[in-house]
Amino acid sequence: IAVWDTLAIAEYLNETFPKAGLYPKDPVMRARCRAISGEMHSGFYNLRSALPMNLKSHHAAFKIFSGARPDIERVKTIWHECLDACGGPFLFGAKPTVADAMYAPVCTRFRTYSVALDPTLQSYADHILGWDLMREWTEGALAEPEEIVELEVEF
Repeated sequence: IAVWDTLAIAEYLNETFPKAGLYPKDPVMRARCRAISGEMHSGFYNLRSALPMNLKSHHAAFKIFSGARPDIERVKTIWHECLDACGGPFLFGAKPTVADAMYAPVCTRFRTYSVALDPTLQSYADHILGWDLMREWTEGALAEPEEIVELEVEF
C-alpha cells in the first residue's frame, strides 16, 4: 500500500494499530486532536514559507516577516490550550498523539529560527525535541551529507 498524505497515514496507522493510542480515548479530545492536526496539515502557509525546516541550521537572530507572526501566535495558542487542558507533557496528556507528530516539525523550526517561547511552551518543544523518535530523525538528518547542486550556465 502507498499512503502519502500525512493525515491519511495517521488514520491508516490508527486503524491498523488501534491499541497504539495515536488519538486520545475521550471523544471530545479525539475530535480536538483531529482538528488541530488538520489545521497543521492544511494551514500555516506563511510559517512554512518564512521558516523552512532545516535541522542542520540555527539562526540566533532571525527576522521573522510580519506575515508569519499570526501563524506563530496561532501555534502558541493551540499549544497553550492543549497543555492547559491536559497537563502535558504532550498536547493531550502523558502519551504522544498524532497532534504531537504533526507539530514536531514546528518545534524544529522554532529552534532553528530562535522563536521566543514562554517557559510552558519551551518545555513542550524541548520535550518533543527530546522524544526518541525525534532524536532518531534529527540524528539521521544530521548524518546526511550536504547536497551540492552544480548548475551549468551558458552565456
